Amino acid sequence: MRASLHARRRVGRMAEPKTASPPVSETEGSAADRAYAATKDAIIRGELESGALLSEAVIAGELGISRTPVHEAFLRLAAEGLLILASRRGAVVRPLSPSEADDVLEMREAIEASCAARVIAGDRVAEVLPELKALLAEQQAAVDSDDLDRFIDADDRLHAAVIAAARNPVASQFAGLLRDRQHRMRNLLIRVKSGQMAAALKDHTKLVRAIEKRDAAAYAETLRTHVNRNRGVL
Repeated sequence: MRASLHARRRVGRMAEPKTASPPVSETEGSAADRAYAATKDAIIRGELESGALLSEAVIAGELGISRTPVHEAFLRLAAEGLLILASRRGAVVRPLSPSEADDVLEMREAIEASCAARVIAGDRVAEVLPELKALLAEQQAAVDSDDLDRFIDADDRLHAAVIAAARNPVASQFAGLLRDRQHRMRNLLIRVKSGQMAAALKDHTKLVRAIEKRDAAAYAETLRTHVNRNRGVL
């Protein structure tokens, strides 16, 4: 069965591409960028599930463009490891293997724990703490309203804020390379594991408390528990 960008996802309604149809003057390159962005976003959000068969013709029709830019978009996504080219006319959403998920979690833990320790050692807690507390409030509101997308966005921003506050360009670069895979995993994990939003919020509260108390060891320990909670789920 071929998947569609306009299909409904399991939890809530799938986000549609921001632009329903291209302007008359849209170039093939910009059309390819639009097809790439829309398809990638749907994969990362879990709206296009692992193993879903994607048709160039269907995607092109939904975006109001020709098949050529969609084919170019599929090639880019295959190079990034998100799609497997099934034939000249389509592709399959590449599943995230358990070993790849473990690798991402391991690297994420190492980068973030190191950044948190640097934030504390560099006396930057006061700079980042208000943002972290605001993001906790945002997550609580998302849990209360059962708004999965809102929670995932605030989740991503909280961890990113800790890394950014460390002011370590190398750490930020590596975190950026992991970002898409992490975001995809968050979407998959929270949908697969019942009650994950509340459990994640509890962990995040402990992480922020560790930052506030300037306790790098407590942050690392809580982060390890937070990460290990997700091992083996996918």
